[in-house]
Formats: sequence, C-alpha cells, structure tokens
Amino acid sequence: MTNIATLFDSIRDSMEKTTGQSNRGQFLRTEVGNTYTVRLIPNVKDPAKTFFHYYTHGWTSFATGQYINQISPNTWGERDPIAEARYRLSKTGSEEEKSKAAAIMRRENWMVNVYVVNDPVNPDNNGTIKLLRFGRQLHKIIMEAMQGEEAEDFGPRIFDVANGCDFRVKVEKQGDYPTYVSSKFGLPKTLNTDYQGGVEAIHNDAYDLESVFTVKSYDELKETLNEHFFCVSNDEESASTTTAPVAAAPVVTETVATTKAATDSPVSSDEDIDDLLASLDNLA
Repeated sequence: MTNIATLFDSIRDSMEKTTGQSNRGQFLRTEVGNTYTVRLIPNVKDPAKTFFHYYTHGWTSFATGQYINQISPNTWGERDPIAEARYRLSKTGSEEEKSKAAAIMRRENWMVNVYVVNDPVNPDNNGTIKLLRFGRQLHKIIMEAMQGEEAEDFGPRIFDVANGCDFRVKVEKQGDYPTYVSSKFGLPKTLNTDYQGGVEAIHNDAYDLESVFTVKSYDELKETLNEHFFCVSNDEESASTTTAPVAAAPVVTETVATTKAATDSPVSSDEDIDDLLASLDNLA
C-alpha cells in the first residue's frame, strides 16, 4: 500500500528546490478549446523525481531554416555553449549580433507522468499513461494545490491516483496564444479504471522522466551551434582561428524569459510546432 502522505512530502520538497529529442507519442498533446482530464502519477520509488524540471533552447536555423530545439545542460547545473554564446553576444556583440542572439529562446519547463482520464480530441489516449509537459502557468496551479491556499483542500490528494483529484487542463485562447490559467483540480473521487494490474501497475509503468530526452555533450551542442547559428562547418571552425567565436570561454549564463518572438519564425514540421506550443504557457 502506497503511503500518499509520505510521497507528498518528498515530492513537495523536491519542487521547492527547483524554481533533445524524444518519442513524441509519449506526450499528451493539448489543443485550444478543449479540457483534458488527467491524474498526476507519483514516482513511488523515488518521489523527488515525480517531476522533471528542465530548460531548453530553441531557434530557427540560420543555415537550413529548420527548427532547432535542444535540452540545456543547465538543467543539471552544467555548462551550456548555447547559453554562453547567447549571453556573450547579447552583452558585447554588435547590434546585428545582439539581434541574432535574441532569436535563441530559452524556456523553463516541467514534465510529469499522467494517467489520462479523458482526452476529448484523441479518446484512444483514455486509460493510458502519457507525459504532460508544462510551463509556468500550470506549474503555479500545481504548486498552489501543493503548498498554497488550496493545499488544505488538495495537498497529497493530487498524487493519489486511486482516490484522489482529477487535474483538468483547460486550454483557452488569449490573443494569438494558448493559456492554461483556468486549469484546476477537482474534488477527490475514486478512479474507475480497467488498467491491467490496477493502480499499482500504473505506478510501475510510468516513464523514467530522466531518460525521455536524448542529452548532448558540450562539444555536440557546440557543433549544433556552429552549424545552425554561426553557419560554419565544424571542419572550418577547427581549421581557422578567425572564425566567429563559438563561446568556448566560460561566462555567466542568464535566464531569459520566453517572449512572443518565440513563435515569429517558421518551423519545419508538425513536431516542431508541438515543441513551440508545449512551452507557450511560459508566457504568463
């Protein structure tokens, strides 16, 4: 029997400490005009890893026009050549370089396993486990339920898959962008599910959040930066000392708030559009 209260304490402590590519089918896709009902799935083996807090960089390649999206090593407190280049150029570059650096958007996101109670767009998702990616708006709502004014009503109940609270993710339109501010938790009730193995199996079948993204090394990210930002081949960069700098020197990184400019550039595929839409709730 899972002790929800103990789980909750570990999850809350982990969230308080935190202010690539992947399999797209794992993610719950949300569309404007719909409400998606899910239940948050705790990591019963390591409650502190119930949420995955991460940073990404995205921009439209200046070489190919495709959308580039990379998870940042800053997620693990490590150096990031993309963040370093953006910071340096925005502070000491020419006006043209500063404008170009602004095209790199840094986003803060979270990810959690969810059991899908109702997906009004893709009902085949009902009764399955998906990954919910979210930004600051949903993060605020979840934190309010965990330790804010609503904690007395919700608290540990939001992680009780069997007898806890549904999370209703409501996607509305605010101007040209989706907003999630009307999302909320419902009152506790028993979950009716025919998931094979029941709630225990749901816990066990949840994704390992730290293995979802393919993580690149510092040098691999530097190669991506050379090719898609500085528009030079890595052979050229190695052979010439006059090539534009590629952020080899350590500098202080900064957190750049996402702006509407993140959607101004064209993207190359529906998957890239998914990446953009998944992080737009950071705008609030």
